[in-house]
Amino acid sequence: MSQFEQSEKTLTREEAAALLAFYVEAGVSDALCAEVQNRYQTAAATETAKPEPIQSPGQPPMQSDEPRRAPAMREAAPAPFRAQAPTTIPLEESQAAETAREIAARCRTLDELREALAVFEGCALRNTAKNLVFADGNPKARVMLVGEAPGKDEDIQGLPFVGVSGKLLDRMLASIGLDRTSVYIANTLPWRPPGNRPPTAIEQAICMPFIERQIELSSAEILVLVGGVSAKLMLATDTGIMRLRGKWSTYKTGSRELPALPILHPAYLLRQPAQKRLAWRDLLSLKARIAELPPI
Repeated sequence: MSQFEQSEKTLTREEAAALLAFYVEAGVSDALCAEVQNRYQTAAATETAKPEPIQSPGQPPMQSDEPRRAPAMREAAPAPFRAQAPTTIPLEESQAAETAREIAARCRTLDELREALAVFEGCALRNTAKNLVFADGNPKARVMLVGEAPGKDEDIQGLPFVGVSGKLLDRMLASIGLDRTSVYIANTLPWRPPGNRPPTAIEQAICMPFIERQIELSSAEILVLVGGVSAKLMLATDTGIMRLRGKWSTYKTGSRELPALPILHPAYLLRQPAQKRLAWRDLLSLKARIAELPPI
């Protein structure tokens, strides 16, 4: 039975509730049709034949320059649509980003920054998220970790890295003698994108002033950028994480310059366990840099 045939059967209350819960979790917010439609079947049924060219009497049949189209049933399915990040930020979002920068600059402590984020309405992500995910760990720590964006578990608890990836991160930190009392953890985005989708360029631009100010107000002397999104955003580069990881860079914040180390995201390591050997090298590099810090 196809998925379209299955969708036509009558659902029980429990099945309907489970289906709605799945849609909400996946980030679905609007219904486009009252009934499920097979778009591929509709497209094939409405396709019309191209008219034959007009020929003069006595002329041989004209040959078309186009190659003969294969039967519709043999055509490959169209590639999925992928939205492209805008090269420029629309005026309204640009104003929201500027407002965010002004608000963040006025905050003098991390508590003030958290309170400002809690009432900030310039980013639409707050409307779909359950909780603000500001930070975890010790704000006085000398090492600060910056992740990408909250996931489902983080959104529920209001803390970064608390799901399966968070448990792996805790083990990674413990392997070099660290825990959440000796590091400060935040994300580039304080709200979860619907369905765990990648954040848009507009969302990143609006939230960027807050994470920049959060780093500036922290006591961090070393910055660890967890994952490709965080590394590329904070270092302003298009280089992929596999080329960035393990290589120290410099991040400028206010009057300070912090050594920054991109590392592989725990979620990636869960999908690619063989890459844990690279993560271990990066952790040893971090441990060595921490040992070089002057005593407090």
